[in-house]
Order: sequence, then structure tokens, then C-alpha cells
Amino acid sequence: MEAAVPAEILLALRRLQLLDGGSATGERLTGGVSSDIWRIDLPTGPICVKRALAKLKVAADWRAPVERNVYEAAWMRIAGQAVPGAVPALLGQDAAAGLLAMRYLPAERYPVWKTLLRDGLADAAFAARVAETIGRIHAATAADPSVASAFPTDAIFHDIRLEPYLVATGRAHPDLAGRLAVLVARTAGTHLALVHGDVSPKNILAGPDGPVILDAECAWWGDPAFDLAFCLNHLLLKCLWVPRHAPDFMRCFRSLAGAYLPLVSWEPAATLEARAAHLLPALLLARVDGKSPVEYITSDAPRDTVRRVARRLLLDPPDRLEAVARAWERETGS
Repeated sequence: MEAAVPAEILLALRRLQLLDGGSATGERLTGGVSSDIWRIDLPTGPICVKRALAKLKVAADWRAPVERNVYEAAWMRIAGQAVPGAVPALLGQDAAAGLLAMRYLPAERYPVWKTLLRDGLADAAFAARVAETIGRIHAATAADPSVASAFPTDAIFHDIRLEPYLVATGRAHPDLAGRLAVLVARTAGTHLALVHGDVSPKNILAGPDGPVILDAECAWWGDPAFDLAFCLNHLLLKCLWVPRHAPDFMRCFRSLAGAYLPLVSWEPAATLEARAAHLLPALLLARVDGKSPVEYITSDAPRDTVRRVARRLLLDPPDRLEAVARAWERETGS
């Protein structure tokens, strides 16, 4: 629905010289919890504007610094250089407003991967292309450690990833708190490449030329195993959302892992795989008992399934992603 654009966004667009004067109309877009996102109609065409929120739109009290928007814009620039076309074109960034402007990508040409998965369109070849995109970004930045200085974001990553996911889940499961604390320390202490931090199907568009990745608010010079585990986790959870397509989601899981690991050039692939395999059950558990539970698991039975698998794997962690997949399939019948 068309609406008047907030005055502070209009001011930022004028500072960025994207709006000459007057007002503009647009539509507030849905789907995110951490930002105010608008499609804004300018005389030159529609653009997308994203403004970071200090308090995220979840039930828990979850806050994060708005300067993360600066690092999101920096991630977009670097990722776009590493893999042309992998991000929307960045039109400008206003640090004072915590706002960035980018090219608007219409849903009819750039459907959200999560929507396709919900509708049973689980393409293993597309999952492999997602893996290749994030793997190439990791490899390019791991080869250029000077990128690290542009992302002094350890505290932000802790605030919007490690604390709400792993630390908060430890509070819900006190007997696992020590194991989760070890994962927090290991992840926080691993600095190897530029990490997106939210590689989720809701943040990936299936563009005509391949995946387009959005929402790098968690951008961090850190552990690339986090990105791999984070995306694989969503493919497991989709098996509980659309059970009849669970075998297809598992094919996507194996395709994504299989395409990513050969791209690991900065360390032994098996070493990274072990970190991802250890993180996966913690992230599974976090999506039912952390600060940001997935919205589509709404009843006790699937939540308990997640808890059984995750707890078992946390107590006896495998080093291989295939072992995680098989444990999930045995429990869920995927």
C-alpha cells in the first residue's frame, strides 16, 4: 500500500543526492525484524531503502547498534567486487541516519528463496550456486586480510548473533550452557574471512543470473563456518515446515555442503567442516529456544523434535556434515 515516506528518510535521500526536493511515496516492505525497509518511488524509478533499528522487532528484548548499517554497506561493496551480481547495486549510505539505499529488485524477477522452498521449489542446483557465491566471497576475502580492518565488528556480531542465538539458548538449557559457551568462544576467536552472518533463504533472491544476497547487518571478519552452518540449518528446519518436500530439502543440504567445501582454500576443508558440524545443532536449538525462534514451527511436536536431535548432537558432536544430515533424517523421517 502506498504511503508517505518518513521525513528522516527523505532527508537522508537528499543528503545522498538521490532526491532533489519535495516528498516521495512508497511502500513499507515486510519480512525483516532488524530494519525499517521501504520501496521508494523516485522519478528515476524505484529504489529500496533500509534503515537499521536499535530494538529489533521480536518478543525478546533484543537490541543492537545502528552503526551495523555502515558495515552492511561495506560488505555489499566488497562482496559485489568478489562476485559481480551477488548483491544489489548500492546507491548510497548515510551513516548519520543508519540508512542505505540500493537498487530495487522486483519480486517477479527476483523471488525470495524462502518463498520458493515453501512452495516446494527446492532446486539442488540453486543451492549449489548459493554455496559457490558465499564460498567465493569467503575465499576472496581470506586471501586479502587487509579487509579485516574495515570490520571491527566483534561486539556487534556478539550482540546480534552469538548472544541471542547461543548464549540465550544456554540460559534455556542450563545443562548445555557450558558446551554452548565453548562454541561461542571458538566462533568469536576465529578470524579468517569476511562473514555475512545471516545467510538465510529469506535473505537470498533467486535472480535470473543467480543468487543475490541481502541483509548483511551481521557482517564480520570472523569464522566462515558460521555462514555455512547458518544456511544449512535453515534447510533442515524447512523439513518440518513442509514435510512432503523434506527429501528435496535434504538434497539441497547435501548440494550446498558439497559445493562449498571444495572452495575452502584458506584452511583444511575438514577443519572448517568440523566447526560447521559442531555449530549446526546449536543453531537448530537456537531457532526454537533462543531469542529469534523461526515463525513457522508453531507446535510442540516439531519443537521437541528439534530439541531431541540438537541435544543429542551437542552431547556427542560429529565432525562431518553428512553425520548431522543422517541424524536429522533418522529422527524426522526426511
